[in-house]
Amino acid sequence: MPTLTRRQLVLLVLLTVIWGLNWPVMKQGIAHFPPLTFRAISLVMGLPVIGLAVWLQKASFRIPREYWGALIKLAIPNVVLWHCLMILAIPNLSSGRAAILAYTMPIFSAVVGSLFFKDKLAGRGWLGVAAAALGVLLLLWHEMGSLGSRPFGVGLMLISALSWAVGTQLLRRTHMPVPLLTLAFWMIAIACCVLVTVAVIFEHDQWVTPDGPATFGILYNAFLALGFAQVTWFFLARTLPPVASTLSVMLIPVIGVFSGSVWLGEVLHWQDWTAVALMMVAIASVLWPARKS
Repeated sequence: MPTLTRRQLVLLVLLTVIWGLNWPVMKQGIAHFPPLTFRAISLVMGLPVIGLAVWLQKASFRIPREYWGALIKLAIPNVVLWHCLMILAIPNLSSGRAAILAYTMPIFSAVVGSLFFKDKLAGRGWLGVAAAALGVLLLLWHEMGSLGSRPFGVGLMLISALSWAVGTQLLRRTHMPVPLLTLAFWMIAIACCVLVTVAVIFEHDQWVTPDGPATFGILYNAFLALGFAQVTWFFLARTLPPVASTLSVMLIPVIGVFSGSVWLGEVLHWQDWTAVALMMVAIASVLWPARKS
């Protein structure tokens, strides 16, 4: 298990808070606004922020022609499927439960890595996976009775989590002579093209002027959840082993659950509190320094 540098730890904390609070922000933002359009506008507004970061670092925007196939292969699971399916699932779930289902991703990632990429996890790595899985089941306790009547949202969120897990594994294993920010810029650009297209096709008859919560949600997503946090995630996913970069952000759904409770009045139960302790076990299994031999 890796020991995080100070820079990685600071970025991880900021990423966790921004993405954790984003679940009630998105839930409230799309209450009276079409979800695909909400996400498309956020991506289009956030793309120049990433472009500015590329320019400030004096990095090249150029992707060699022979690597465009690899770029598209990374963009589809990491951003296109994730953003499309996740935002379509949220209207059918509470913000807290949506966050919980989305962060089954570390479980998918560990299984995909072990089955298809021959990853070998230390004992406490599997302990973290098991604790995270049990925490997810506890947090879904009160949703079980309604899953049968809402398979659409649950299914979409689980598929999006699986897509993100596969994308994380591929991102770490794909070697391209391209700066990380340039890679992030073009992946988001591809997602912008797809999201704008599907929003025009499927939601053009639902377009309205965004209200206050929708406007705040779009700005929050464009400049914080995307402009800052998405690039940070790519950095962590590339510089940490997959199990560390995934399990170490398991606090995000915990923040999502409790911020949804405070912000949107979603009711919490004993299972939620127990799950918090399990999430802490999952995080500790990754972040606690390994004993030196």
